[in-house]
Amino acid sequence: MSDPPQASAGSDAAAVDEGRLEELIIEAQTALPFELAALADRCAAALGLDSALIYLVDLQQRLFIPLDEALEPLSVADSSAGWAYRTISPRVVDADDGVTIWVPLVDGAERLGVLAVRTSSPDGVRMRRSRMLAHLFAMLITSKRAYSDWLAARIRTAAMGLPAEMVRAFLPPRTIGSRRCVSTAVLEPAYDIAGDAFDHSVVKNVLHTMILDSMGHDLASGLTTSVAMAAARNTRRGGGDLADVVGSVDQALARWLPDHFCTGVLCRLDAVTGVLRWVNCGHPAPLLIRSERVVHGALDSPPQPPIGLAGELAPAARQVHETTLEPGDQILLYTDGVVEARDANGVEFGLDRFTDFIIRSSAAGQRPAEVLRLLIHALLDHQRHRLRDDASILLFEWHPR
Repeated sequence: MSDPPQASAGSDAAAVDEGRLEELIIEAQTALPFELAALADRCAAALGLDSALIYLVDLQQRLFIPLDEALEPLSVADSSAGWAYRTISPRVVDADDGVTIWVPLVDGAERLGVLAVRTSSPDGVRMRRSRMLAHLFAMLITSKRAYSDWLAARIRTAAMGLPAEMVRAFLPPRTIGSRRCVSTAVLEPAYDIAGDAFDHSVVKNVLHTMILDSMGHDLASGLTTSVAMAAARNTRRGGGDLADVVGSVDQALARWLPDHFCTGVLCRLDAVTGVLRWVNCGHPAPLLIRSERVVHGALDSPPQPPIGLAGELAPAARQVHETTLEPGDQILLYTDGVVEARDANGVEFGLDRFTDFIIRSSAAGQRPAEVLRLLIHALLDHQRHRLRDDASILLFEWHPR
């Protein structure tokens, strides 16, 4: 009988206490969110690593907020942690008595933050276990933030207005996706939004997206948006098609908020065939970006009234338009607060600057979520962080291969 295979020196140095790790994973199921920082450390020890620190990105994706309240935030723009977050790749940095491995915390397509793992050396075993730890805690954070006010408050850097609180309760993750398509969105001002909102969802091989702009900038605007999103989801989850979804929003607003309406674009992309169907209700036309240029007029359509008009103003039926995308196509939805943002001299940000920024950033290899993060910050800088209107952007792309 041959001798059993010998463990390598690297695996000896990073031995795993499987029994202890199992106990910690079971404990994680009932751990309170504020206990995750200490739990990450204990899981790291069970994996033969020195320590682990969890940092979550703030609402505006400018800072990493540590779950350990004794630590200071880090910058997304100019830190090793930020590099890992922006590129969705681990970053190894020399540290006293070893290295720090910055691992992105990603759940599906949604970037949550970074995990800082301290260890003696970045060999293959330790790198793999660092990634495993990041996957575990990304899932834990996602599952617990749905009911944790502590996690919600931890990633805020300013007080939030009541309309914004109401709308954000309805918002999905910033980024969702599958192997065939990805959708990502941003929304500003983060703490003072009222009438703008976005929604996206994947149902089997179909991507549903929506962007809304309710009239006004008060609690009633936020309520209009919230009712519209609830009605759309209710019909979508009941199996309704695109025309049914728009009709249900029309009826809900006309019935419950007869003096309020909103503009919007609703889309349905078959991620297998590339067939895109959309309805534009009094909103800026969606834009098609193909081969690093805007295909002007490709998604224009005859004007239709805003959503929610009652009585004689209500449309008899909504027109649903259809086209077939090519692999790599990007569809851009936005609200007028984006292109109409003005600097101190009254110069608009403008549609050309808006689309050029996306094309250049995408051509440089930036992922869609990072493109929009950089774009919304450029927009805020243009208007000196004082937006006069909500600004929402949603970008989705089809990549079947």
